[in-house]
Amino acid sequence: MKKFAMTVGTSFLAASLLMSPAQAAQSNTGPAVPSEQQLSISGFMTYEQMQKRLDQIVKNSQGRVEVQTVGVSNQGRDIYKATVGTGDRVILIESEIHGNEKTGTEALLNILQFLGSSNSPKAKQIREEVTLVALPKMNPDAAELDRRGNAMTWAEVEAAFPQLEGVTPSWNYYTRTLQGTNYGELPGFDVNRDFNPDLNYEPKAEDFPGNSASPGWFITPEAQTARDVYLDLQKEFGNVDVFVDLHHQGPFMKVEGTDDDVTMSISAQFVPDPNTAAGEKYSEYADAYDYDFSRQLNVAVYDALQIGNSPFKNISLYQQGLDLPGTALGSFALNGSGTVLFEIRGQTQSFGQKMRGQLVKAVEDGLYGIIEGVADESVYEIDPEEYEDIPLTIR
Repeated sequence: MKKFAMTVGTSFLAASLLMSPAQAAQSNTGPAVPSEQQLSISGFMTYEQMQKRLDQIVKNSQGRVEVQTVGVSNQGRDIYKATVGTGDRVILIESEIHGNEKTGTEALLNILQFLGSSNSPKAKQIREEVTLVALPKMNPDAAELDRRGNAMTWAEVEAAFPQLEGVTPSWNYYTRTLQGTNYGELPGFDVNRDFNPDLNYEPKAEDFPGNSASPGWFITPEAQTARDVYLDLQKEFGNVDVFVDLHHQGPFMKVEGTDDDVTMSISAQFVPDPNTAAGEKYSEYADAYDYDFSRQLNVAVYDALQIGNSPFKNISLYQQGLDLPGTALGSFALNGSGTVLFEIRGQTQSFGQKMRGQLVKAVEDGLYGIIEGVADESVYEIDPEEYEDIPLTIR
Protein backbone atom coordinates (compact mmCIF):
# COMPACT_ATOMS: atom_id res chain seq x y z
CA MET A 1 0.00 0.00 0.00
CA LYS A 2 1.19 3.53 -0.68
CA LYS A 3 0.34 6.85 0.83
CA PHE A 4 -2.05 9.18 -0.97
CA ALA A 5 -0.72 10.62 -4.21
CA MET A 6 -2.71 12.89 -6.50
CA THR A 7 -3.42 11.66 -10.01
CA VAL A 8 -5.88 13.02 -12.51
CA GLY A 9 -8.79 10.79 -13.51
CA THR A 10 -10.36 11.04 -16.95
CA SER A 11 -14.03 11.94 -16.83
CA PHE A 12 -16.50 9.93 -18.92
CA LEU A 13 -20.22 10.59 -18.71
CA ALA A 14 -22.83 8.15 -19.98
CA ALA A 15 -26.40 7.29 -19.12
CA SER A 16 -26.78 5.47 -15.82
CA LEU A 17 -27.80 1.89 -15.23
CA LEU A 18 -29.78 1.30 -12.07
CA MET A 19 -30.66 -2.13 -10.72
CA SER A 20 -31.19 -3.57 -7.28
CA PRO A 21 -29.19 -6.71 -6.44
CA ALA A 22 -32.27 -8.88 -6.78
CA GLN A 23 -32.96 -7.54 -10.27
CA ALA A 24 -29.62 -8.30 -11.89
CA ALA A 25 -30.01 -10.41 -15.02
CA GLN A 26 -28.69 -13.95 -14.81
CA SER A 27 -27.10 -13.97 -18.26
CA ASN A 28 -24.17 -12.43 -20.08
CA THR A 29 -26.32 -10.13 -22.18
CA GLY A 30 -26.75 -7.41 -19.59
CA PRO A 31 -29.91 -6.22 -17.85
CA ALA A 32 -32.78 -4.16 -19.15
CA VAL A 33 -32.98 -0.59 -17.89
CA PRO A 34 -36.19 1.45 -17.53
CA SER A 35 -35.86 4.57 -19.64
CA GLU A 36 -36.82 6.88 -16.78
CA GLN A 37 -33.60 5.84 -15.01
CA GLN A 38 -31.27 7.22 -17.70
CA LEU A 39 -30.08 10.29 -15.86
CA SER A 40 -27.20 12.75 -15.78
CA ILE A 41 -24.67 12.76 -12.94
CA SER A 42 -24.19 16.52 -13.12
CA GLY A 43 -23.46 17.85 -9.64
CA PHE A 44 -21.93 14.66 -8.24
CA MET A 45 -18.28 14.28 -7.33
CA THR A 46 -15.92 13.13 -10.07
CA TYR A 47 -12.92 10.93 -9.43
CA GLU A 48 -10.54 13.89 -9.66
CA GLN A 49 -12.70 15.95 -7.29
CA MET A 50 -12.69 13.06 -4.81
CA GLN A 51 -8.89 12.95 -4.94
CA LYS A 52 -8.69 16.65 -4.17
CA ARG A 53 -11.23 16.35 -1.35
CA LEU A 54 -9.32 13.46 0.22
CA ASP A 55 -6.12 15.45 0.00
CA GLN A 56 -7.78 18.37 1.78
CA ILE A 57 -9.27 16.11 4.47
CA VAL A 58 -5.82 14.66 5.19
CA LYS A 59 -4.30 18.15 5.48
CA ASN A 60 -7.08 19.37 7.78
CA SER A 61 -6.91 16.32 10.02
CA GLN A 62 -3.40 16.95 11.37
CA GLY A 63 -2.50 13.30 11.05
CA ARG A 64 -5.82 11.80 12.19
CA VAL A 65 -6.91 10.67 8.72
CA GLU A 66 -4.65 8.45 6.64
CA VAL A 67 -5.37 7.82 2.97
CA GLN A 68 -3.68 4.98 1.09
CA THR A 69 -3.85 3.52 -2.38
CA VAL A 70 -4.95 -0.09 -1.86
CA GLY A 71 -5.56 -1.22 -5.43
CA VAL A 72 -5.86 -0.18 -9.05
CA SER A 73 -8.98 -0.44 -11.20
CA ASN A 74 -8.95 -2.24 -14.52
CA GLN A 75 -8.51 1.07 -16.37
CA GLY A 76 -5.65 2.09 -14.08
CA ARG A 77 -7.27 4.39 -11.54
CA ASP A 78 -6.09 4.17 -7.96
CA ILE A 79 -8.58 2.82 -5.41
CA TYR A 80 -8.33 4.64 -2.09
CA LYS A 81 -8.82 3.64 1.51
CA ALA A 82 -9.27 6.31 4.19
CA THR A 83 -8.82 5.46 7.87
CA VAL A 84 -9.61 7.48 10.99
CA GLY A 85 -9.65 6.42 14.64
CA THR A 86 -7.61 4.09 16.79
CA GLY A 87 -10.27 1.96 18.46
CA ASP A 88 -10.42 -1.82 18.62
CA ARG A 89 -13.82 -2.07 16.90
CA VAL A 90 -13.55 -1.90 13.11
CA ILE A 91 -16.21 -0.43 10.81
CA LEU A 92 -15.60 -0.86 7.07
CA ILE A 93 -17.81 1.19 4.74
CA GLU A 94 -17.84 0.88 0.97
CA SER A 95 -19.40 3.23 -1.59
CA GLU A 96 -19.81 3.20 -5.39
CA ILE A 97 -19.11 -0.46 -6.03
CA HIS A 98 -21.86 0.34 -8.53
CA GLY A 99 -20.55 3.45 -10.23
CA ASN A 100 -23.91 5.17 -10.74
CA GLU A 101 -24.84 5.05 -7.04
CA LYS A 102 -23.14 8.15 -5.69
CA THR A 103 -24.65 9.66 -2.53
CA GLY A 104 -22.60 7.38 -0.27
CA THR A 105 -19.33 8.87 -1.48
CA GLU A 106 -20.42 12.38 -0.56
CA ALA A 107 -21.65 11.20 2.85
CA LEU A 108 -18.45 9.29 3.62
CA LEU A 109 -16.22 12.24 2.82
CA ASN A 110 -18.33 14.50 5.04
CA ILE A 111 -17.95 12.02 7.91
CA LEU A 112 -14.19 11.74 7.37
CA GLN A 113 -13.94 15.53 7.40
CA PHE A 114 -15.80 15.75 10.70
CA LEU A 115 -14.01 12.91 12.46
CA GLY A 116 -10.63 14.07 11.22
CA SER A 117 -10.97 17.74 12.13
CA SER A 118 -13.42 18.05 15.04
CA ASN A 119 -12.35 18.24 18.68
CA SER A 120 -15.91 17.71 19.90
CA PRO A 121 -16.57 15.08 22.59
CA LYS A 122 -18.52 13.05 20.02
CA ALA A 123 -15.65 12.98 17.52
CA LYS A 124 -13.10 12.20 20.22
CA GLN A 125 -15.12 9.27 21.55
CA ILE A 126 -15.58 7.80 18.10
CA ARG A 127 -11.86 8.11 17.30
CA GLU A 128 -10.93 6.46 20.60
CA GLU A 129 -13.36 3.54 20.35
CA VAL A 130 -13.61 2.86 16.62
CA THR A 131 -11.32 2.40 13.64
CA LEU A 132 -13.37 3.65 10.69
CA VAL A 133 -12.19 2.47 7.28
CA ALA A 134 -13.80 3.94 4.15
CA LEU A 135 -13.57 2.86 0.52
CA PRO A 136 -15.24 5.95 -0.96
CA LYS A 137 -15.14 5.06 -4.70
CA MET A 138 -14.71 1.32 -4.88
CA ASN A 139 -15.34 1.11 -8.63
CA PRO A 140 -13.83 4.32 -10.07
CA ASP A 141 -14.01 3.26 -13.73
CA ALA A 142 -17.75 2.67 -13.44
CA ALA A 143 -18.11 5.91 -11.50
CA GLU A 144 -16.52 7.90 -14.31
CA LEU A 145 -18.58 6.03 -16.89
CA ASP A 146 -21.73 6.60 -14.80
CA ARG A 147 -22.82 2.99 -14.97
CA ARG A 148 -23.26 -0.04 -12.75
CA GLY A 149 -20.51 -2.29 -14.17
CA ASN A 150 -16.77 -1.84 -14.39
CA ALA A 151 -14.80 -1.68 -17.66
CA MET A 152 -13.23 -5.08 -18.33
CA THR A 153 -13.44 -7.65 -21.12
CA TRP A 154 -13.64 -11.41 -20.80
CA ALA A 155 -10.41 -11.59 -22.81
CA GLU A 156 -8.72 -9.65 -20.02
CA VAL A 157 -10.09 -12.14 -17.49
CA GLU A 158 -8.70 -15.03 -19.53
CA ALA A 159 -5.32 -13.30 -19.72
CA ALA A 160 -5.25 -12.90 -15.93
CA PHE A 161 -6.58 -16.42 -15.28
CA PRO A 162 -5.42 -18.80 -18.06
CA GLN A 163 -7.35 -21.67 -16.47
CA LEU A 164 -10.54 -19.92 -17.61
CA GLU A 165 -9.67 -19.84 -21.30
CA GLY A 166 -12.62 -20.99 -23.39
CA VAL A 167 -15.18 -21.17 -20.58
CA THR A 168 -18.56 -19.44 -20.75
CA PRO A 169 -18.23 -15.90 -19.35
CA SER A 170 -19.72 -15.29 -15.93
CA TRP A 171 -23.41 -14.45 -15.70
CA ASN A 172 -22.69 -10.94 -14.42
CA TYR A 173 -20.76 -9.95 -17.57
CA TYR A 174 -22.51 -7.12 -19.44
CA THR A 175 -21.90 -7.03 -23.19
CA ARG A 176 -24.99 -5.48 -24.74
CA THR A 177 -25.67 -1.81 -25.44
CA LEU A 178 -29.18 -1.18 -24.17
CA GLN A 179 -31.14 2.00 -23.52
CA GLY A 180 -28.25 4.37 -23.09
CA THR A 181 -25.67 1.98 -21.67
CA ASN A 182 -22.46 1.34 -23.59
CA TYR A 183 -21.54 -2.23 -22.66
CA GLY A 184 -21.54 -3.25 -26.31
CA GLU A 185 -18.55 -1.00 -26.95
CA LEU A 186 -17.01 -1.37 -23.49
CA PRO A 187 -18.06 -4.56 -21.68
CA GLY A 188 -17.84 -4.92 -17.93
CA PHE A 189 -18.86 -6.83 -14.83
CA ASP A 190 -21.19 -6.22 -11.94
CA VAL A 191 -18.36 -6.16 -9.39
CA ASN A 192 -20.80 -6.73 -6.54
CA ARG A 193 -21.40 -10.27 -7.79
CA ASP A 194 -17.69 -11.14 -7.84
CA PHE A 195 -17.24 -11.98 -4.12
CA ASN A 196 -16.84 -15.37 -2.51
CA PRO A 197 -17.23 -16.38 1.16
CA ASP A 198 -13.96 -18.29 0.75
CA LEU A 199 -11.69 -15.25 0.86
CA ASN A 200 -8.79 -17.33 -0.48
CA TYR A 201 -10.76 -18.72 -3.42
CA GLU A 202 -8.99 -19.08 -6.79
CA PRO A 203 -11.16 -19.14 -9.96
CA LYS A 204 -12.01 -22.60 -11.32
CA ALA A 205 -13.41 -23.26 -14.79
CA GLU A 206 -16.15 -25.53 -13.43
CA ASP A 207 -17.60 -22.62 -11.41
CA PHE A 208 -18.60 -20.62 -14.51
CA PRO A 209 -20.88 -19.11 -15.63
CA GLY A 210 -22.54 -19.36 -12.21
CA ASN A 211 -25.71 -17.53 -11.19
CA SER A 212 -26.96 -15.02 -8.63
CA ALA A 213 -27.39 -17.66 -5.93
CA SER A 214 -23.79 -18.90 -6.32
CA PRO A 215 -20.56 -17.39 -5.01
CA GLY A 216 -18.45 -15.17 -7.24
CA TRP A 217 -14.82 -15.59 -8.22
CA PHE A 218 -12.65 -12.51 -7.41
CA ILE A 219 -11.84 -12.06 -11.10
CA THR A 220 -12.16 -8.24 -11.12
CA PRO A 221 -9.40 -6.07 -9.62
CA GLU A 222 -12.01 -4.03 -7.78
CA ALA A 223 -13.46 -7.04 -5.91
CA GLN A 224 -9.94 -8.31 -5.26
CA THR A 225 -9.07 -4.95 -3.69
CA ALA A 226 -12.09 -4.96 -1.37
CA ARG A 227 -11.30 -8.57 -0.40
CA ASP A 228 -7.66 -7.70 0.32
CA VAL A 229 -8.62 -4.73 2.49
CA TYR A 230 -10.96 -7.00 4.44
CA LEU A 231 -8.28 -9.68 4.89
CA ASP A 232 -5.71 -7.11 6.03
CA LEU A 233 -8.15 -5.77 8.63
CA GLN A 234 -8.89 -9.29 9.82
CA LYS A 235 -5.18 -9.93 10.20
CA GLU A 236 -4.59 -6.67 12.08
CA PHE A 237 -7.65 -6.63 14.34
CA GLY A 238 -8.85 -10.23 14.37
CA ASN A 239 -12.26 -9.30 12.97
CA VAL A 240 -14.05 -6.68 10.89
CA ASP A 241 -16.89 -5.92 13.28
CA VAL A 242 -19.14 -4.06 10.85
CA PHE A 243 -19.40 -3.89 7.06
CA VAL A 244 -21.72 -1.34 5.41
CA ASP A 245 -22.40 -1.21 1.67
CA LEU A 246 -23.89 2.02 0.27
CA HIS A 247 -26.20 1.69 -2.75
CA HIS A 248 -29.19 3.24 -4.54
CA GLN A 249 -32.54 1.81 -5.56
CA GLY A 250 -35.29 2.99 -7.88
CA PRO A 251 -37.22 6.17 -6.98
CA PHE A 252 -40.63 4.48 -7.06
CA MET A 253 -40.55 2.37 -3.86
CA LYS A 254 -43.21 2.71 -1.19
CA VAL A 255 -43.29 1.88 2.51
CA GLU A 256 -45.52 -1.14 3.06
CA GLY A 257 -49.03 -0.19 4.16
CA THR A 258 -48.64 3.46 3.15
CA ASP A 259 -48.47 5.72 0.10
CA ASP A 260 -45.17 7.15 1.38
CA ASP A 261 -42.08 7.18 -0.84
CA VAL A 262 -39.19 5.27 0.68
CA THR A 263 -36.26 7.46 1.69
CA MET A 264 -34.00 4.47 2.19
CA SER A 265 -34.24 0.70 2.35
CA ILE A 266 -31.95 -1.20 4.71
CA SER A 267 -31.22 -4.87 5.26
CA ALA A 268 -29.35 -7.23 7.57
CA GLN A 269 -29.63 -10.37 5.48
CA PHE A 270 -28.09 -11.42 2.16
CA VAL A 271 -27.59 -15.12 2.78
CA PRO A 272 -29.71 -17.54 4.84
CA ASP A 273 -28.50 -18.12 8.38
CA PRO A 274 -25.99 -21.04 8.32
CA ASN A 275 -27.45 -22.17 11.64
CA THR A 276 -30.79 -22.95 9.97
CA ALA A 277 -31.89 -25.64 7.53
CA ALA A 278 -32.21 -23.03 4.76
CA GLY A 279 -28.55 -22.06 5.21
CA GLU A 280 -27.10 -25.53 5.69
CA LYS A 281 -24.88 -25.18 2.61
CA TYR A 282 -23.01 -22.44 4.50
CA SER A 283 -22.59 -24.53 7.66
CA GLU A 284 -18.81 -24.08 7.69
CA TYR A 285 -19.44 -20.39 8.47
CA ALA A 286 -22.03 -21.01 11.21
CA ASP A 287 -19.77 -20.06 14.11
CA ALA A 288 -18.79 -16.73 12.53
CA TYR A 289 -22.18 -15.59 11.22
CA ASP A 290 -24.00 -13.18 13.57
CA TYR A 291 -27.43 -12.30 12.20
CA ASP A 292 -28.58 -10.80 15.50
CA PHE A 293 -25.75 -8.27 15.45
CA SER A 294 -26.59 -7.35 11.86
CA ARG A 295 -30.19 -6.83 12.93
CA GLN A 296 -29.08 -4.65 15.85
CA LEU A 297 -27.04 -2.48 13.51
CA ASN A 298 -29.97 -2.05 11.14
CA VAL A 299 -32.25 -1.05 14.00
CA ALA A 300 -29.64 1.53 15.01
CA VAL A 301 -29.87 3.01 11.51
CA TYR A 302 -33.65 3.00 11.61
CA ASP A 303 -33.77 4.65 15.04
CA ALA A 304 -31.25 7.33 14.06
CA LEU A 305 -33.50 8.38 11.19
CA GLN A 306 -36.64 8.60 13.32
CA ILE A 307 -35.32 11.28 15.68
CA GLY A 308 -36.98 14.70 16.04
CA ASN A 309 -38.23 16.43 12.93
CA SER A 310 -36.11 14.42 10.53
CA PRO A 311 -37.49 14.43 6.95
CA PHE A 312 -35.97 10.97 6.51
CA LYS A 313 -38.42 8.86 8.52
CA ASN A 314 -39.59 6.69 5.62
CA ILE A 315 -37.15 3.84 6.20
CA SER A 316 -38.10 0.28 5.28
CA LEU A 317 -36.61 -3.17 4.84
CA TYR A 318 -35.14 -4.14 1.51
CA GLN A 319 -36.27 -7.44 0.04
CA GLN A 320 -35.78 -10.21 2.61
CA GLY A 321 -35.02 -13.91 2.16
CA LEU A 322 -32.21 -13.32 -0.33
CA ASP A 323 -29.37 -15.74 -1.05
CA LEU A 324 -26.58 -13.72 -2.68
CA PRO A 325 -23.20 -15.09 -1.57
CA GLY A 326 -21.49 -13.35 -4.48
CA THR A 327 -22.16 -9.93 -2.96
CA ALA A 328 -19.74 -8.23 -0.59
CA LEU A 329 -22.49 -8.20 2.05
CA GLY A 330 -23.18 -11.93 1.79
CA SER A 331 -19.51 -12.88 1.69
CA PHE A 332 -18.42 -10.68 4.61
CA ALA A 333 -21.45 -11.61 6.74
CA LEU A 334 -20.44 -15.26 6.49
CA ASN A 335 -16.96 -14.25 7.64
CA GLY A 336 -18.21 -12.71 10.87
CA SER A 337 -19.09 -9.08 10.14
CA GLY A 338 -22.32 -7.44 11.16
CA THR A 339 -23.68 -6.17 7.84
CA VAL A 340 -25.92 -3.31 6.75
CA LEU A 341 -27.18 -2.49 3.28
CA PHE A 342 -28.15 1.10 2.47
CA GLU A 343 -30.37 1.52 -0.62
CA ILE A 344 -31.06 5.26 -0.85
CA ARG A 345 -34.01 6.46 -2.90
CA GLY A 346 -33.58 6.70 -6.66
CA GLN A 347 -30.62 7.71 -8.63
CA THR A 348 -30.60 11.07 -6.93
CA GLN A 349 -29.67 12.65 -10.24
CA SER A 350 -33.42 12.53 -10.87
CA PHE A 351 -33.96 15.11 -8.15
CA GLY A 352 -32.80 18.68 -7.74
CA GLN A 353 -29.79 19.85 -5.78
CA LYS A 354 -31.79 20.31 -2.57
CA MET A 355 -33.10 16.74 -2.66
CA ARG A 356 -29.63 15.40 -3.44
CA GLY A 357 -28.32 17.17 -0.36
CA GLN A 358 -31.13 15.81 1.78
CA LEU A 359 -30.48 12.25 0.67
CA VAL A 360 -26.75 12.57 1.30
CA LYS A 361 -27.66 13.80 4.79
CA ALA A 362 -29.93 10.77 5.26
CA VAL A 363 -26.99 8.48 4.49
CA GLU A 364 -24.79 10.42 6.92
CA ASP A 365 -27.37 10.27 9.71
CA GLY A 366 -27.88 6.55 9.19
CA LEU A 367 -24.13 5.92 9.26
CA TYR A 368 -23.76 7.92 12.45
CA GLY A 369 -26.41 5.69 13.98
CA ILE A 370 -24.04 2.78 13.42
CA ILE A 371 -20.78 4.57 14.23
CA GLU A 372 -22.00 6.17 17.46
CA GLY A 373 -23.85 3.02 18.50
CA VAL A 374 -20.67 0.97 18.17
CA ALA A 375 -18.52 3.66 19.83
CA ASP A 376 -20.72 4.02 22.94
CA GLU A 377 -21.75 0.32 22.84
CA SER A 378 -25.46 1.19 22.83
CA VAL A 379 -25.97 -0.90 19.67
CA TYR A 380 -25.24 -4.07 21.65
CA GLU A 381 -28.20 -3.33 23.95
CA ILE A 382 -30.75 -3.21 21.11
CA ASP A 383 -33.26 -6.04 20.95
CA PRO A 384 -32.58 -7.61 17.53
CA GLU A 385 -36.25 -8.60 17.25
CA GLU A 386 -37.06 -4.92 16.74
CA TYR A 387 -35.73 -5.43 13.22
CA GLU A 388 -38.80 -7.50 12.42
CA ASP A 389 -41.04 -4.49 13.20
CA ILE A 390 -39.50 -2.31 10.48
CA PRO A 391 -41.95 -2.09 7.55
CA LEU A 392 -41.07 -3.67 4.24
CA THR A 393 -40.26 -1.90 0.98
CA ILE A 394 -42.82 -2.55 -1.76
CA ARG A 395 -42.59 -1.76 -5.47
